[in-house]
Amino acid sequence: MELNRRQQAMLGLVQEQGFVSVEELAQHFSVTSQTIRRDINSLCGAGLLRRYHGGAGLPSSVENVAYQARQILYPEAKERIGAAIAARIPNQASLYITLGTTTEAVAAALREHRGLRVITNNLNVASILADNPGCEVIVAGGVVRHRDRGITGEATIDFMNQFKVDYAVMGISGIEADGTLLDFDYREVRVLQVIMGNARSILLGADHSKFGRNALVRVGDLSRITELYTDAEPPASIRRILSENGGRLVVTDP
Repeated sequence: MELNRRQQAMLGLVQEQGFVSVEELAQHFSVTSQTIRRDINSLCGAGLLRRYHGGAGLPSSVENVAYQARQILYPEAKERIGAAIAARIPNQASLYITLGTTTEAVAAALREHRGLRVITNNLNVASILADNPGCEVIVAGGVVRHRDRGITGEATIDFMNQFKVDYAVMGISGIEADGTLLDFDYREVRVLQVIMGNARSILLGADHSKFGRNALVRVGDLSRITELYTDAEPPASIRRILSENGGRLVVTDP
């Protein structure tokens, strides 16, 4: 499924408000209710929204949007975030790259770097960087998830604990207003926590849809993030937390 501009904007409105009625959306976009219902059906079919009586709301806080659907969400924003993070990472650096479509955009932007040592539990990242002769890719052991080719489990945690790297490049499922970082899979979260504890700098890539999004499992706090890369100005509370804890905010240019 390829989202048109109206569908992308609909997702943004639902993200901001939590629930939007068919009538509100029809008025906002100056289209018929039938057109909005078709859009809602398409977005619900892709797992991006949940249908409710009279409108649409956010998907479940206990189950993430399917990987294939996340791949088509905000691709331009993720590409800009990926390029900005890659520009921050010098040659001859060591880094973790975690699971997620945003971190995969970072990997794509790193294909011309030299002398990198990349440790990852993301087989998509490994595939992207495997053809770069100037990059050594080290893949974690563990259980491969069929849905997104991510590797998790106790073996993954033990493996990641062997290293101390310059940078951790990570994504996130949601960031609450108080700075809580959230994800859906507790097994993945345990790996993330180990990665955060073994990196000198933590670079977080999160598009605007992640602000205020709910998820089940607590990863950590925004105060631990060295640099946050996003595509739109975040809420004031997020900016304040970063500022108070010496974190750097990078908003990529459209």
